[in-house]
Amino acid sequence: MKNFHRTLILGCSLVALAGCGADEIVSPGTGGNVIINNPSPTPTPTPTPGQTGAVAATDCPFISDPQGLTNRGTISGPTGTYRLCQLPARFNRSSQLQFTPSNAAVIYLIDGQVDVGTDGGPAADASDGLSDTNVVLTIEPGVTLAGLDASYLNVNRGNEIQANGTAARPIIFTSTQNVRGENSDTSSGQWGGLILNGRAPVTDCLSNTATPGSVNCEREVEGTTTPPRYGGNDAADSSGSISFVQLRYSGSVLANGDELQSLTTGGVGSGTVFNNIMSFNSSDDGVEFFGGRVNIKGLVVVGAEDDSIDTDTGVKASLQYVVAVQRAGAGDTIIEADSSNTLEENTPRQNTLISNATFIQRRNGDQVIRFRGKTDYSLFNTIVVDGSSNGTACVRVDGIDALTRAADAGLDETGPVRFESVGLSCATPFRDGSGTTAAQVQTQFNAGSNNNSNLVSTLTMTYINGANENGIPFFDVSGLTNPAGVANFFENAGFVGAARSGDTRFQGWTCDSSTITFGSNSGACTSLPVYTS
Repeated sequence: MKNFHRTLILGCSLVALAGCGADEIVSPGTGGNVIINNPSPTPTPTPTPGQTGAVAATDCPFISDPQGLTNRGTISGPTGTYRLCQLPARFNRSSQLQFTPSNAAVIYLIDGQVDVGTDGGPAADASDGLSDTNVVLTIEPGVTLAGLDASYLNVNRGNEIQANGTAARPIIFTSTQNVRGENSDTSSGQWGGLILNGRAPVTDCLSNTATPGSVNCEREVEGTTTPPRYGGNDAADSSGSISFVQLRYSGSVLANGDELQSLTTGGVGSGTVFNNIMSFNSSDDGVEFFGGRVNIKGLVVVGAEDDSIDTDTGVKASLQYVVAVQRAGAGDTIIEADSSNTLEENTPRQNTLISNATFIQRRNGDQVIRFRGKTDYSLFNTIVVDGSSNGTACVRVDGIDALTRAADAGLDETGPVRFESVGLSCATPFRDGSGTTAAQVQTQFNAGSNNNSNLVSTLTMTYINGANENGIPFFDVSGLTNPAGVANFFENAGFVGAARSGDTRFQGWTCDSSTITFGSNSGACTSLPVYTS
């Protein structure tokens, strides 16, 4: 094992802004200079084999965009010293953020709103009066990006992000506080988040004259200072690919009291690829999907202070292998689902399918899962555990139509909320909703196969199945029609829940905290991995 060194520069360093043009966006409160305050030393994280302390690169790497990266000096913390390289306010040319080893360490800085390309409009041609720039931002495995205050990375329609880490070297989006070693397991809301926009159909159009789901139906991203638009009629649109990515400490308030999520998607199409994504300690939702087509295999949401998974405005989503765990005393629901925010009969209506999930509620709240707005929603092979002290109810459904209506393809309806091979470990399995009773929800739950509303949890390591979870017969999801437009998306895992004993699916690319430990991964969420080569 190589020695693991960490460097902490005491005191403060003043990092002067350099090369800022008139059109660059400065994060609120920076005032032209950024003070890198170094706190009292925090406990040194357990070293990872093959790692050592980081030494800052002498300058910023080259990128293809002629604006280049702005050298903002260095930033130091328990894992070493890094060259701080600010991204341009807008990428106008396809560029690549290079991985650099620990002897030439770089942190890529997100300051203010950083755009990938310009908005290409709702159509992939010039019919909307806009021309596509088709800018692609590629981020190499092992790269760390840090955001300041109300900063965020926004991918505009017609452009792409290719952020594909590996299990051994995830890509990390985090805050500068995390780099400096100032965070604890309850820190949150220190930068904005990651936004992807696309041209897939949405509801709740900005224009009252636009038809929901049509090319003219657009929306604006909530919580942003200069709201990007999303929506169109290309269900197969691509906004790129994101895999083996951690999004830490996001959700700062940006505008109108709104906050961003770790990951926000607006009208992304089924051509967009999502695999193995972790949200850690978002001060708002962990992830929120506005319309479009979303397919994710491998999703971890830890410590979200609002909803872990929020879905609305006509999204068609398919998720498999999902872990969502709240911190004690923080968070709202694990799932909040709406078909539409205003007109519930608008199409496309939401249809979300989740299989192989484990949900852990810890906050005293109203319910763990809430379906409303006549949403179409299905849970398969899922374990729900209430760990609160007040007996928070597991499931609430608002609107009797969500329990009783028949499928009607002409109205874009797949029928009532569906449960198959679902185990509820809650003192109160069901509760009354708006227009429904707990008894009616239970009747719908019992209509599914192999459901258990009186499960006694035997989970270990918070998310690993025990005997009782393994005792629930699984539901074969391999033959399901995927509403999000990817054929053969679901695979037959052969078990209920997110993981069973010996499953290493969530190891390597995640990080550990007092909320949940995955083991054999990138280390503590309060620290950064440092790679020697």
